[in-house]
Amino acid sequence: MKWTVSCLQFDISYGNPSENFKKAESLIEQESRRADVIVLPELWTTGYDLTRLDQLADENGETSVQWLKKTAKRYNVHLVAGSVAVKEGENVYNTMYIADNSGQIVKQYQKAHLFQLMDEHLYLSAGNSDGSFELDGVKCAGLICYDIRFPEWIRKHTSKGANVLFISAEWPLPRLDHWRSLLIARAIENQCFVAACNCTGSNPDNEFAGHSLIIDPWGRILAEGDRTEGAVPAEIDVSESEAVRGTIPVFQDLRRDLY
Repeated sequence: MKWTVSCLQFDISYGNPSENFKKAESLIEQESRRADVIVLPELWTTGYDLTRLDQLADENGETSVQWLKKTAKRYNVHLVAGSVAVKEGENVYNTMYIADNSGQIVKQYQKAHLFQLMDEHLYLSAGNSDGSFELDGVKCAGLICYDIRFPEWIRKHTSKGANVLFISAEWPLPRLDHWRSLLIARAIENQCFVAACNCTGSNPDNEFAGHSLIIDPWGRILAEGDRTEGAVPAEIDVSESEAVRGTIPVFQDLRRDLY
C-alpha cells in the first residue's frame, strides 16, 4: 500500500475558528490533487487560546465533525484532522478526529497527556482511550503533541500493529531540537512511519516551530518543512514497516515477563 501523505502546517488564527476553517479547506483543496492522506496541526480551529477555550470549544464536536465529513468526501482524501477543542458537558477535551475519503468518521481520540508546564491541565480534561484506527486496512495511530514524550504510550499502539503514527502538534520553537529527536526516535524504536504536523507562526505567548516531518521506519527523514506555511508531502510504502520489523525483530524480542 502506497500513500502520498501531506502535513499542512499553517499559522493558526488565534481564537478565530471561522477563519481557520476557511484556511484549512483552501489548503486541503489544493493539496488533495496529490495527497491520499492529509494531516492538520493541533487545536487548529482555535489556536492555543487556552483561557477562552470554554467559550470557543465546539459543543460536542458537532461543527467540526460535519465539516470534516463533508470536506473529506468532497476532496476524496483521508483526513487526520489534527485536533480541536470539544466541549462535552462541563469538560473541554483536545480531540482528534479522523475521517476516511468517503466521509466516515473512523476515530475520535482525546489527548491523554496534558502539558502542565503550559497549564493545559487547568483548561482541558485528559482523555482515557487510545488512538488506534485503520485507513484502507492499514493499522495506524493518532497522537497529539506532548504524547510523543511517552514512549510507553506509543509502544501500546505499535504493539497492536500500527504501521503509521500520525501526530498533530503546536510545538514551540525553543524545543525544536526535542521535536525532531523525539520523532526520529519514535520511528526507529517502533519501526514505523511517522507523519507529524506542527503549526507555524505565533500567538501572544508562544512562537511555534513548524518543521513538520515525515519519517520512515529506519528513522530517515523523507520530508521536512521549515517555519513557513505550506504542505510537507512524501510518498510512503506502508509495507516497509513490516519489512523492517522482519529485519530487526524488536517486537518478537520484547521481554513481556519483565515489562
